Parts: sequence; C-alpha cells; structure tokens
Amino acid sequence: MALKIYKPTTPGRRFGSVVDYSLLTKKKPEKSLTRQLKKTGGRNSHGHITVRHHGGGAKRLYRQIDFKRRKDNIPAKVAALEYDPNRTAFIALLHYQDGAKSYIIAPDGLKVGETVMSGEKAEVAPGHYLPLSHIPVGTEISCLEIRPGKGAQLLRSAGSYGIVKAIEESKVYVKLASGEVRIFSPRARAMVGRVSNPDWHNVNLGKAGRKRWLGIRPTVRGVAQHPDSHPHGGGEGRSGIGMPSPKTPWGKKTLGKKTRKKKKYSDKIIIQRRK
Repeated sequence: MALKIYKPTTPGRRFGSVVDYSLLTKKKPEKSLTRQLKKTGGRNSHGHITVRHHGGGAKRLYRQIDFKRRKDNIPAKVAALEYDPNRTAFIALLHYQDGAKSYIIAPDGLKVGETVMSGEKAEVAPGHYLPLSHIPVGTEISCLEIRPGKGAQLLRSAGSYGIVKAIEESKVYVKLASGEVRIFSPRARAMVGRVSNPDWHNVNLGKAGRKRWLGIRPTVRGVAQHPDSHPHGGGEGRSGIGMPSPKTPWGKKTLGKKTRKKKKYSDKIIIQRRK
C-alpha cells in the first residue's frame, strides 16, 4: 500500500496526499453488519459543549467488527477488503463455512480468497487469531486482548503491532507499540501479523477542510483568546502566557503534569514503561 500524490492544481492539493485504495475490493459495506452511528457534536443532553473541537463531518455507517472471534476451528474465507471510515485500519469481510459473516480488522498482507481461522488449532499466519501461549516468541501480533474473552483492545490502529518477548507457564511478556512491556495471560488471544494500512501515518491532509470532513473543528491557542475564555488570554499585542506554568482553559496545570492514577490497576502488569 502506497501514498497517492496529486498534481498541485490548487493550494490544498499541493502538499496533500491520500492512501492508495486500489487494493480494496468492495466499496459498499455488508448491510447486515452495519448500523446507524449517532453523532453528538461534542454536546451533552442539555445541548452544552462538553467535548471541544467536535462537530460536523461526513455521515458514517458503523461497521460491526468481531473483536472476540470465538468461532473456533471453523475456517473463514476472506471475501473482501474494505475501507472503514470509523478507524484507520482496513477491514476484511469473512465468510465462514457455516454460512456466518463477520468483519475483522485486516492484517497487513492479507489477500482476498485466503482462509483464516481462530482457536488453538489455527496456524501461525497473518489473520489467524489464537491464544498467546500458542504464538512463538518473536512473532508480530495485533488486536490483543487485555483480559481473556473480552475481545481485542490493544494494537488495533493502522500499522500497529506488538512482539511476543517471552512465554512462561502463567504469563506472557509482550512489547507494545509504545515500547512498553506488559504481562498478559497465556489465554489472552491476539491476531498474528501487524495491522493493515501502515502508510496512514504519512498522509498529509493538505488543507483545513479535510480536517472538517473528519468531524474535527478548529483549535484556538489560549494566548489568542479573551482573558474570560482562557487563563493565557488577554494582554496588549502578542504576549506570552504570563504565568509560571501553563494552564488548561479551566485553570488546571498542564503540559507536563502527570495525570496517571497513583494506584492504577495495570501498574502491576507493566514490566517496562514506555520511553
């Protein structure tokens, strides 16, 4: 998968780039696996903005992804590779031998017509979903469960992957995309291979309008605001923040202040912190 760069016919086209979608084989999603996606525009039930910089954007259908993949030992044929507007990775449509259909996050290199499987009997090949205890050390993995049976929660975005570092009787050490090393249960499952669409990280939107299509509204610097709107605001002409430590719009310390809980549940399973 590569990037597509257009001729600079307009200022927005000059530096913009898009992912080349020529590998995708299906344009319209499987109707039975979609549902309506309701937007909030960042507002609560009173109509007040509670999340800033949200709103607008293109209308989307939600594709129901099977993150648990509990149809063990039933081969599934990859019927199509599709674009999903709700995530950065591509998705694959599976047709199981028993007639069921489902979407999964597509691993890099997966092709239409290939067969994938989940469960302990699955082979170690891209797209197969099996327990960590059955994956060899050094293998690249993605779509990783935190708790066995809960479904994939980690390593789901475009190009992400972790590496199985060591396997013991009661725990498996996995190095995550951030560089953090964590302990997981041997029964926790993961997909073999890295996530598809790795070039997504190199896309240049090119213009502000593309950001608006994604449902992201503008962010205004605090120093450019009125003093009633932000602690950094006010002053004559261009001015600095004018205070010892930067603040959020609500007066809390930010930019460097640690916000992680002192007794977080995952502290005991983190072996090496991210850099």
